[in-house]
Amino acid sequence: MTHSSRQARTLSRLAASAALASTLIGGAAGTAAAAGQSGQGGTKAARHRPTPVAPFFFLSGILPSGQMYAYLPDGKGGFDARSGAYVWPHLKYGVSVDPDLTGSQDGAYHVMDDGTLNLWRNGKLKRVAGGWGRYDNVFSPGTLARAAHPDLVARDKQGVLWRFPTKADGTLAPGVRIGPGWGQYTRITGLGDLSGDNKADIVARDKQGVLWLYKGTGDARKPFAARTRVGGGWNRFDKLVTTGDVDADGHSDLLARDPKGDLWLYKGTGKAAAPFKAKTKIGTGFNQYRDLF
Repeated sequence: MTHSSRQARTLSRLAASAALASTLIGGAAGTAAAAGQSGQGGTKAARHRPTPVAPFFFLSGILPSGQMYAYLPDGKGGFDARSGAYVWPHLKYGVSVDPDLTGSQDGAYHVMDDGTLNLWRNGKLKRVAGGWGRYDNVFSPGTLARAAHPDLVARDKQGVLWRFPTKADGTLAPGVRIGPGWGQYTRITGLGDLSGDNKADIVARDKQGVLWLYKGTGDARKPFAARTRVGGGWNRFDKLVTTGDVDADGHSDLLARDPKGDLWLYKGTGKAAAPFKAKTKIGTGFNQYRDLF
């Protein structure tokens, strides 16, 4: 699938979901566009076909009003100009997902202010569960146990990490306890393979600003190996986000936003000993968003 056809498909689905929401926001009306994006249309197709371990997701930004904007990767290490989508005024956390593990984003789970977990897919909104207000960090790294559908990973307020296998219809299997002690981290995220072994990995930042890599094992009973240190200084960022392979080189990457609103790309290397290259600034103005996913 070419970049232009992916973009058309993405924006078509965003438009369909907008019809479902109560308010449709067109274009960039009422806000300043985030600057520094490299795409201006006519971008080339990705060099590497998206895969579950190096997926190709778009970056979503939510304004304080609940208005959402989407940025499609340009396949060169940046993002195209944003496209206005729809409004979720009560959205607490968003989690982009690839339900059928095709390598491309095809839906999102929404944790709402009242603890409801919804699934948006194919322009339809579906209630999945309640009680998700007990979790303070929710993301989807892909599949952790070689299943046919991705997992949701959630940390509860006691610091226990849970894995929720998803089903074909978007509903969840019962949560499986991964383990305690995850309250030491201020951010946990991951999407795809960061270590080059074709298993989904995650990274976690501790309160001292050290980033740690947890390699995936592929074992449902113990999905992560012992952590390894990536490096210090990560408290300079107020948001860490994973959208997969931003630059289309076959390795999943990491995005980081600093308090000034600058967006930085850490290109993945596919090597566990040093999973990221030096950061590259790819955008400004991203502090206008209350959440990025």
